[in-house]
Amino acid sequence: MKKICCLISLLCLCGSTLSAREYHVSVTGSDANDGSASSPFKTINWAAQKALPGDTVTVHNGTYREWVNPLSGGEREGKRILYRAAEGEKAEIKGSERVNGWKKEKKGKGVWKVVLPNTFFGNYNPFNDRLYGDWLWSDRYHHTGDIYLNDVSLYEAFSLDKVYTPDTLRTIRDPQGSTLTWFAEVDANHTTLYANFGSADPNKETVEVTVRPTCFYPTREGLDYITIRGFHISQAATQWAAPTAEQVGMVATHWCKGWIIEDNVIKNSRANGITLGKERSSGHNLDCNDKRLDGTAHYIEVIFNTLRRGWSKDHVGSHIVRNNIISDCEQTGICGSMGAAFSEIYGNHIYNILVKQQFGGAEMAGIKLHGAIDTYIHHNRIHHTGHYGIWLDWMAQGARVSSNLLYDNLAQDLFFEVSHGPYKVDNNISLSPRTIQENTDGGAYVNNLFSGHINRLDDQRYTPYHLNHSTEVKGICTITEGDHRYYNNLFIGGSDEQLKYGTVVFDVSKRPIAAEDNLFINGALPMTDKQQGWVEPSVNPNLRVDETADEVYLVSDIDLQELASFKGKKVDADRLGITQLTGLPFENPDRTPYSPDKDYFGNPRSDTPVVGPIEKLPSGKRIQVWPSLKK
Repeated sequence: MKKICCLISLLCLCGSTLSAREYHVSVTGSDANDGSASSPFKTINWAAQKALPGDTVTVHNGTYREWVNPLSGGEREGKRILYRAAEGEKAEIKGSERVNGWKKEKKGKGVWKVVLPNTFFGNYNPFNDRLYGDWLWSDRYHHTGDIYLNDVSLYEAFSLDKVYTPDTLRTIRDPQGSTLTWFAEVDANHTTLYANFGSADPNKETVEVTVRPTCFYPTREGLDYITIRGFHISQAATQWAAPTAEQVGMVATHWCKGWIIEDNVIKNSRANGITLGKERSSGHNLDCNDKRLDGTAHYIEVIFNTLRRGWSKDHVGSHIVRNNIISDCEQTGICGSMGAAFSEIYGNHIYNILVKQQFGGAEMAGIKLHGAIDTYIHHNRIHHTGHYGIWLDWMAQGARVSSNLLYDNLAQDLFFEVSHGPYKVDNNISLSPRTIQENTDGGAYVNNLFSGHINRLDDQRYTPYHLNHSTEVKGICTITEGDHRYYNNLFIGGSDEQLKYGTVVFDVSKRPIAAEDNLFINGALPMTDKQQGWVEPSVNPNLRVDETADEVYLVSDIDLQELASFKGKKVDADRLGITQLTGLPFENPDRTPYSPDKDYFGNPRSDTPVVGPIEKLPSGKRIQVWPSLKK
């Protein structure tokens, strides 16, 4: 009988293997073909209607201007649907169309015009679609559309006159000022685009306009276990993604589980690159559309709505986002409300976020997540953002932020907002002038390098905390500030005497702060009348970044070996204890005790770890810090 059962299992396994198909897609193919290597489909989306669990969609060289809206997801780990660019080939998915036939305007140097029938845009015209949503701040109407000249976005003007005689816009992307602008007029039948291309002739260059709201997004929920690998994805007219709204980036998981998004180049989004967000029915821009409650009450309602819609580890989240290059998005590189819980985000290079600075809001960062329960964010490089580097907002219980390289961000590198802990922050290198902003309870900060000032906020909003390693709400409380642990960190002060560097900012905390074996240099200070480590005011390493195309070096004015003599004590879950409000220990998602026993590079920590993120500091004034680990 046992042999018969084994034979049946083997036959089922063979049947499953034999049933898996590989569909090929080529720009020279046809959707009337059978999708084989010799007879490929023409569009990725047609293959996405055919692909079933276990299947692979291989996409060959070329530009695919389409929205991929899959019909099916995978069944489980090991029976995914894989979408991949063919090995060694460049497959681009674009939310834009190329536009020729520009006519030069007599008025205004460098100004051109094109008139497009509204049918050109299908059922969605981003030049007639307002950028809109909760906590978007602007005194003007922006549109989701955009125009690109040789893969660089122009600036939206708010009157035709500002195309003919543009203002000099000095932004992070264009510190000398940009005068390349566009303006759209839409009537019942036509869309007229005016653009100032400067000295360029748009009919001789590549000019593209956005026509699609996304590039890869299933309109159906519950399409789990999808992998997206190796694509170049760009130029979508994405909408503002508030945490109270359906969140649709250029690549978006919808209300699904277990996606892997890896090794892609994602750039030029009107708003967001990747969204790991919630669905629409639990609430969509409630703060804009329903004034009976304030934003906090609206979001609490949304949280309970998502719980009723299946927000749990069994159904939503557990995504992996790794080794992507994400840039030139004007809201976030990666964002997600609830849908990023239990996920892992690592090895990503995120830069040039919110650098045009034409609009602002409360949801902008390199990585911006709500409800990042048990989410692990590590070994990412995030720089040149117009707002925060990593922002974990509401319910970051169990989250770990580790070994990230952050620099040249306009606001704080790290922002932890209205979470009750426990959460962990270890081995990060934070080099922006502003290091941390926080209004939370129950954080553990271990072996970090913080070279900017710290800002803490008082907050009386009632926000949830959860059962351990679960989305289920345990209770709701205000933030009482404190109950943090700071061990083995390197704090570097700055030149602004009005700012606070080091743990001194926590003098006014309502709950105790545990701090030991920290090194405070160049004006950084411990809490007043507290012995929290070493204070060396005369030491100034003057740390700065030296970048090449693929590498980042940390450069110092002093020999880095001078810092290697400062050693702390081992940190583990027993030493960290439990958080006061939630009553929970510092654990890994698998319930094993948390211990930061490896450094920024993944090297083992000794029982007397060196203060800061790097255990084995080299002799000399220069050290390579990116790539920080083998991907």
